[in-house]
Amino acid sequence: MAIIQKVGLEGVRFFAFHGFYEEEHLTGNEYIIDVITEFTVSGSGDDELSNTVNYERLYEIAADEMSRPRKLLETVAHGILNKIQQEFSFVNTIDISIRKLHLPMKGEVKNSLVQLIFRG
Repeated sequence: MAIIQKVGLEGVRFFAFHGFYEEEHLTGNEYIIDVITEFTVSGSGDDELSNTVNYERLYEIAADEMSRPRKLLETVAHGILNKIQQEFSFVNTIDISIRKLHLPMKGEVKNSLVQLIFRG
């Protein structure tokens, strides 16, 4: 019997210096990231970390990519996705959402959103 297992992190907050405009690289902004992985398991597992996705590693991967200023959040999301694929090759689906708070634009906007969904 095959079972789909999800492992992820939701609502991870970072302060980082991403943005298209130079001012964004100087002032920084708040970001919220969700990273969800899915993969097939059989049975009820054997209580070993090596047989699942370590969400501490998901955090470390996201933190590493967020620490590198980029113009586009899409680039950050792709970096996170690529590292997860390299480290956890058994994962079938990776869903990454990055929300940017306090947008440098007129009007009231809760946040922007960039989302990547990989289905292998």
